[in-house]
Amino acid sequence: MEIFAISGIINAVVAVSFGVLVLTKNWKGTEQRLFFLLTFFLAIWGFCYSQWQLSVTEEEALFWVRALSGASVFIPVSFLDWILATLGKSRKLIPVFYLAALIAASFSYTSLMVPSVGPELNFPYWPKAGILYTFCIFVAYAGMVLYAVSAITSSFLKARDSRTRGRLLYILAGAILGFGGGATNFPLWYGIPIPPYGTFLVAAFPFLLGYSIIRHRLFDLKTIAAEILTFFILIILLVQTVLANTLSEFILRSVFLISVAVLGVLLTRSVYKEVEAREEIEKLARDLEVANKKLKELDQLKSEFLSFATHQLRSPLSAIKGYASLVIEGSYGIISPSAKEASQRIFESAQGLTKIVEDFLNISRIEQGKMKYEFAEADVAILTKEVGEELRPNVEKAGLNMSFVIDGKKSYIARVDIGKTRQIVGNLIDNAIKYTKVGSISVSVKSPVTGLVRIEVKDTGVGIDPETMERLFQKFSRASDANASNTSGTGLGLYVAKEMATGQGGRLWAESDGKGKGSTFIVEFPGLS
Repeated sequence: MEIFAISGIINAVVAVSFGVLVLTKNWKGTEQRLFFLLTFFLAIWGFCYSQWQLSVTEEEALFWVRALSGASVFIPVSFLDWILATLGKSRKLIPVFYLAALIAASFSYTSLMVPSVGPELNFPYWPKAGILYTFCIFVAYAGMVLYAVSAITSSFLKARDSRTRGRLLYILAGAILGFGGGATNFPLWYGIPIPPYGTFLVAAFPFLLGYSIIRHRLFDLKTIAAEILTFFILIILLVQTVLANTLSEFILRSVFLISVAVLGVLLTRSVYKEVEAREEIEKLARDLEVANKKLKELDQLKSEFLSFATHQLRSPLSAIKGYASLVIEGSYGIISPSAKEASQRIFESAQGLTKIVEDFLNISRIEQGKMKYEFAEADVAILTKEVGEELRPNVEKAGLNMSFVIDGKKSYIARVDIGKTRQIVGNLIDNAIKYTKVGSISVSVKSPVTGLVRIEVKDTGVGIDPETMERLFQKFSRASDANASNTSGTGLGLYVAKEMATGQGGRLWAESDGKGKGSTFIVEFPGLS
């Protein structure tokens, strides 16, 4: 039949095309040479198949069928050889298989392989299977092909990277379509009335296997599906074009074929771009995950080192402060005014450094989740006033006034960590001193609503602009012009204070009308009365 003759020609052309294409990519490669050998036998089979279908006499048909049978016994052997080479498996028995195929092929022009041809369905000259042909089918298809397919499947399931899995999927699809399509020819050899329409699928065999070699990336299910679909549509259109009855019909079908081919290429490219973008995003996500994990590890190491280093600094700083205090107090005898002034500076510097060390220690505890809170009931108003009075000398030294405003309520009881609450209030007042050149500081305690205790520290200092307000409570965050008012700040005090307030179930925030208009820092705790 003419349409099956065309299928044979198409199979032969596709086989030769991809065989030569793969070989030109790397003619020295074992995999490439074995693939060319496979397509060579497949091309002979396809050509003989077409000539058999075009035969007009019984003798001519029998000649081409026997030639076809002789070539076909080498296809499963060369396929298995190529698969073993591709998968890196042992090929020790392959020479034996080639020898067996050669022996079988030598009997192809005897009745052991094909005894005769006769009418079957619409075919005038369909062959009858000989004993040797039946044996070759079981050995080649049930043995070699199934073993090769199982080896591909096993490797596919074990593979982890997308490129290897995609390539093996191409090979697996090609093997199933190619050998499955070719196997549809067998039933009629034994008188079973099933037409061999699967022959058209054989072209997918060299196409997909060859494509798996020459392609280097983007082995993805989406791209595979798009390419296979495009390929089969083009094969169908090609067959219809070849079978055109008139010149005008041939031209129209040719134009349609070319148009579909162009659209198929565009479709495939769009799928490529989509998959490329997805893979790039996935790669970036994986890289980001690795980087984040590394950053967490480094951050943990930093916190541990910070904790260790600051702990080591506390003892010598305490000693410096202690001895400087003793010198100032005259415990080692009367010293000159200049020496006393120098000792005072040493004491104050050590005091400031001790506070910085304590801030770093608190940050380390916060980051490691080791900050502990010892809650107790306390009058927040009394506690706030005590801290303020302790810092009054610093306020007066800065030339500022400080006032306390306690609402009419008798007590402001809250369950807090007394030590850390004192540190919060101290940080807020100390911050107000540093950033207020002239004017005053007002400290107030009130209860805006029932069940809340609020502490406010208001100053007439430099104020806070909106940009600075957004990052005010971040670690090491300072205003761009902060050095104009205070050169010794580290940007840690407010961060630590906010974390301590949050850790006690409270909250801390700041308000300001802008630069030069002062600021108010507010901390609230749940009250008990």
